[in-house]
Amino acid sequence: MPKFAYKELDQEGMETLQTIAAADKFNRWMFETVRAHLIPGNVLEVGSGIGNISAHFLEEGYDITLSDIRENYCGFLEEHFRKAKTLRDIVKLDLVHPEFEREYAPYLGQFDNLYALNVVEHIEDDTLALENCRKLLRPGGRLIILVPAYQWLYNNFDRALYHYRRYTRRSLKAVFQQSGFRVRKAFHFNFIGIAGWFVSGTLLRKELIPSGQMKLYNTLVPIFRLIDRMLLRQVGLSVIVVGDA
Repeated sequence: MPKFAYKELDQEGMETLQTIAAADKFNRWMFETVRAHLIPGNVLEVGSGIGNISAHFLEEGYDITLSDIRENYCGFLEEHFRKAKTLRDIVKLDLVHPEFEREYAPYLGQFDNLYALNVVEHIEDDTLALENCRKLLRPGGRLIILVPAYQWLYNNFDRALYHYRRYTRRSLKAVFQQSGFRVRKAFHFNFIGIAGWFVSGTLLRKELIPSGQMKLYNTLVPIFRLIDRMLLRQVGLSVIVVGDA
């Protein structure tokens, strides 16, 4: 397993988020995928970044708390979303903080839903991260996790973004179960994305997603969504698991 030193200022991550921010159709697809598995109640987003998905939840009127481990991202969220009517809070949140229960005591057991998109692969102790997710949820609360799929796809993109690993449905379900969750669903997301990730990150050895590639991809998202449905979400660049506390 690779070892990474934490960076408070994550330039590669910021550039990637900014590239994806322009992909409105892709972000809407991801939002709708998450929304389909929520239960009634409030929502905590872990790893909000610059709010690519947060914006959709706020536009739809969800009672939501945003969070990120990095101060600069929390500042960005504060600047752009502080006036949103249904924004409950913005929290600087570290899922593996050594004093988690003391540090985040006001938030323990407060949420009906928690989702984290492309977050857990950045955390060395993923089981501890999900155990702490469970502490933030009310009994019976819903957890939705999206992570990159297939270790054979691990490439320059992953290294530049400090990914410890990629997952399969089986391996992510195992982390859920080890953390005390009951798994409800496990499926893949974004089949076509596999080709772009492999060509750019493995064959061309790029470290950042090309903006032109993302723009073209975004244009074709309606077709890619149809392909995912045709494949019954059995294969894709990401894997999603939904579970209950």
